[in-house]
Amino acid sequence: MSLPTGAAPNPDSGSLGPVSAGERSALPDVLRGLALLGILVVNVQDFAGFREWTQTGVDRAVQVATDVFLNGRAISLFAMLFGWGAAGLLARHGAGLLARRLLVLLGLGTLHGVLIWHGDIISNYALLALALLLTARLSMRALLGLAGVLGTYWLASGTLLALTYWPSPRGRSAGLPDLSPGLSYGAVVAERSATFLSDLVEGSFYNGPWLLALFLLGAAAQRSGLLSRPQDHLPLLRRLAGWGLGVGLPLGALLAWLNTRSGLGAGLLAIPVRMGGGLASALGYAGVLGLLAARGRLGPLGAFAASGRTALTNYILQSLLMTTVFYPYAGGQFGRWGAAPAVLLALAVGLAQLPLSAWMLRQWGSGPLEQLVRTLVYGHRPRR
Repeated sequence: MSLPTGAAPNPDSGSLGPVSAGERSALPDVLRGLALLGILVVNVQDFAGFREWTQTGVDRAVQVATDVFLNGRAISLFAMLFGWGAAGLLARHGAGLLARRLLVLLGLGTLHGVLIWHGDIISNYALLALALLLTARLSMRALLGLAGVLGTYWLASGTLLALTYWPSPRGRSAGLPDLSPGLSYGAVVAERSATFLSDLVEGSFYNGPWLLALFLLGAAAQRSGLLSRPQDHLPLLRRLAGWGLGVGLPLGALLAWLNTRSGLGAGLLAIPVRMGGGLASALGYAGVLGLLAARGRLGPLGAFAASGRTALTNYILQSLLMTTVFYPYAGGQFGRWGAAPAVLLALAVGLAQLPLSAWMLRQWGSGPLEQLVRTLVYGHRPRR
C-alpha cells in the first residue's frame, strides 16, 4: 500500500517528496479509516479466541452482523486501497522508490508479525505488491482484465475445493493461535519466529492471486482518477453502489449461515463466499462513499480521514492493545469472551483512535510510524 502508511501521491503534482495535506483527496483517507475499523472488528475474533459457529444469543447476532457487513468487506477495501496507493507512487516516483517503500514495509510487517501479532498483513501485502512494479505500462483495461482472470481463478478453485469436502464429517479449524494459560511472551515470540517465514510464503502463495487481483483493481481506480475525482465518475459510482451491495449483502448472509456450521466443507466454502461477497460489498461501499464525497456530504464520516492518514500507526496500536487484553502474558482473557463484548471493545478502540489520529496530525502532520517509514524511504522527515 502506499497503505497502510498513507494515501497515494497525486500523480499530477510536481512535488518530489511525500504528499502534503493540501494535495490529498479526502475520499481515499475516509475509506481507509473505515476499512481499518472494520478490520479490527473482524480481527477481534482472532484476538479474543472465540469460534464463530459456537456463538449463541446476542453473541450470534453480533457475529451475523459482522459477517454480513464487514467480514471480507473491510479487508477487500483495504487491499484495493493498497494497490491504489502503490500505483500512485509508481506513477509519481517510479519503480525504484516503490520497491524501497515495499521493502521497508516488509521489514516492519515482519517485526509486527513476530513481536506482536501472528495475523500481520503488512508483510504479506508488501511482498506480493512487488509484482506491481511490472504494471507501470499496462492500460486500465489490461489491469482490469488481469484482475478478472486472477480473481476468477482463485474463487473458482476455492469453491471447487470446498464442494469436494462438503459431505465430509470432519470439523473445521478455527485457525486460532495456540495460547495456553500462563504462556510467556518469550515462548510466543519464539514460536512465531520459527514459523513466520513459512507462514508468509505459504500465505502469499495461497492468497496471492486474489490479493494481486485486488491490488490491480486499486491500480485501475488510481489510473482512472475514480477516488481522487469522484465527481467525474458519478454513473460508475452509482453502478458500483447498486450492483456491489445488491450482490455483496446476500453473499454476506450466506457467509453468516456458513459460519453457523461446524463442518469442514462449510468452513472451506466460507472462504470464497467471504472474499467474493467482500469484494462486491467493498465496491458498493466505495460507490456510496464516492457519491457522498462528490456531493460534499461525507458529514461525520469525514472524521475517519484522520485515522486513514495514520493507518499504519493505528493498525500496529490495535495489535498492541488487543494482545495486551487477551494474550496470556498480559491480560489473559483469550477464549473467555464471546462475540458481543469483543466487538464492543473493538468498536471502542477503533472510534477512540479518531480523536487520537486528529491529534497526531495536528502535532506532527502524520503518525509516528508514518514518519519513520517516510524517513527511511525518502531519506528525510516528511513535510506537514
